[in-house]
Amino acid sequence: MFMLQKSSQKASARQQIDLQGIKDGVLMLPRNRYRVILHVSSLNFELKSEDEQDAIIETYESFLNSVGCPLQILIRTREIDMDKYLAELDERLEDEPIDIYRTQLINYGDFIKSLVTTNKILTRHFYVIVPYDAHSKLDFESIREQLGLRTDIAIKGLARLGMQSRILTSLEALDLFYSFYNPEQAKVQPLTAQALELLHNDFIEKGLIDE
Repeated sequence: MFMLQKSSQKASARQQIDLQGIKDGVLMLPRNRYRVILHVSSLNFELKSEDEQDAIIETYESFLNSVGCPLQILIRTREIDMDKYLAELDERLEDEPIDIYRTQLINYGDFIKSLVTTNKILTRHFYVIVPYDAHSKLDFESIREQLGLRTDIAIKGLARLGMQSRILTSLEALDLFYSFYNPEQAKVQPLTAQALELLHNDFIEKGLIDE
């Protein structure tokens, strides 16, 4: 698989993101800098009443003041490949014995096909990056403890806003970087769990992290 080859192009991408390694969901950057990525649920602010909007703004201001460190907010919009979904509809149609349900599946499939012909189907994901910059080289457990304290504050603050969040695993973080630097390939050939494991072991654990 070409995506796992140690080519000069892969090395260049790694240099661009300035990433030395990933371990237990912690991104390791040069100069003793570390990051954790939170995947955060969305909140439809426009559908809230004026009083609710004011309360959200006040809670958000309080949240930012309580964190005590700068946060990076990332909004990732990706185009969904609908070919797989349409193929699954065709399989359901072949297995459906009842005529009325077959008709509904045909009509629904035709609607989806007409929709994707003239429109791109997009999905939007929200992330919050929590930082920790060490003044000197520390052991990994100390780093993870410091990041854990900041991450816990961020997760609880987001929960008060009505937004659920969780830490991306090492493999999920790699998949996020893969979608950035191979957007077309990621759309038609998303990484499988097995491929992510191989990529993680080959490029991160073995080459970049001293256990």
